[in-house]
Amino acid sequence: MPRRQQATARQARLGTELRRLREAAGLKATEAAALLGTTSVQMSQTESGIAGVSEQRLRRMAANYACVDTELIDALVAMATDRTRGWWEEYRGQLPTSFLDLAELEHHATYRSDFEFMFIPGLLQTEEYARAAFASRVPSIPEAELELRVRHRMQRKTILNRSTPTPYRALIHEAALRIRVGDRATARTQLRQVLELSEADHITVQVIPFDLDGFGGTWSPMMLAGGAIPKLDTGTRDAPDGTGLIDSEAQLDVLRTLFRRVEVASVDASGSRDIIHALSKEL
Repeated sequence: MPRRQQATARQARLGTELRRLREAAGLKATEAAALLGTTSVQMSQTESGIAGVSEQRLRRMAANYACVDTELIDALVAMATDRTRGWWEEYRGQLPTSFLDLAELEHHATYRSDFEFMFIPGLLQTEEYARAAFASRVPSIPEAELELRVRHRMQRKTILNRSTPTPYRALIHEAALRIRVGDRATARTQLRQVLELSEADHITVQVIPFDLDGFGGTWSPMMLAGGAIPKLDTGTRDAPDGTGLIDSEAQLDVLRTLFRRVEVASVDASGSRDIIHALSKEL
């Protein structure tokens, strides 16, 4: 297959999983390449996501690695043969690649979860709120790019509105509900939209209130996107050195544990709506 100039996060994840299978089999890249009748350079490009891989070759690789996890193999084949060119492609070259990677990740996710304590999660934001949030950045974003970012964020909501919507859970600290991003009217409209969206069967919104003893929770926003199988889940967690995708089993286990802890500390969906409604009335 032709070499790509740049791999998307999904393509890179496929390559990472193939490398993990090879390493679990105890094979060096040169040994694995010899079994396929190819070169170590081609193997490196495949494992970095720069070069694609056909279904036939992927299944040969899995056989060479003695992988008997049929669910994983089938899921990797689906990733390798997917030719989706989603709406996010119109932003390529105009927005950072991380925006496109997130949209592609969400498009394929079997579920989505967020934890936020400073901002309303992006999938629940109104256009005015999103614009105010992006406008608060330092250094400021050029007006044209700001509008592109807002439009991109609004289009991400496609996963919540399509015929088979993605199940979504938002765990929001009360602080994020009280912080005014924009003016009073923007805040009021935003809270009303969260209330409206929370009524959907596939959307769950839960609030972590200030009046809660012993909540250590987590010190950073988190995201979890379900893969075709749990082993292919992907997450993010903000850190001092930036936000990167989490895909190792150990890190994913930590993330899942943190989400469970925050969920346990959250008010149930009905009680959370009562809290949000009371806060909106204060405005």
